[in-house]
Amino acid sequence: MPQIIFLPHEELCPEGAVLEAETGESVLNVALKNDIGIEHACEKVCACTTCHVIIREGFDSLEESDELEDDMLDKAWGLEPESRLGCQAIIADEDLVVEIPKYTVNMVSENH
Repeated sequence: MPQIIFLPHEELCPEGAVLEAETGESVLNVALKNDIGIEHACEKVCACTTCHVIIREGFDSLEESDELEDDMLDKAWGLEPESRLGCQAIIADEDLVVEIPKYTVNMVSENH
């Protein structure tokens, strides 16, 4: 069973987390069911960028992003080559290391 290692995020998971995941689950769903409240304004239909995550390890094990996801990611804050939308990043059989960006286009922290 693959693991997802969430790097520490000041607000959502200050200590970081190591979570068990099922192959075929999205990174976002694994986070949400483990009380890591990644924002998902469009309710997981690839219509916003609020669930933007950066896959620090294991990126190549994910299915490639499609054109719709790529178009959405172009609007994300802090876009990196390993950026994905958490709702579209489907876990394969490798462990992942995931960073949750400090900001989303929907929510900017006042105290930075």
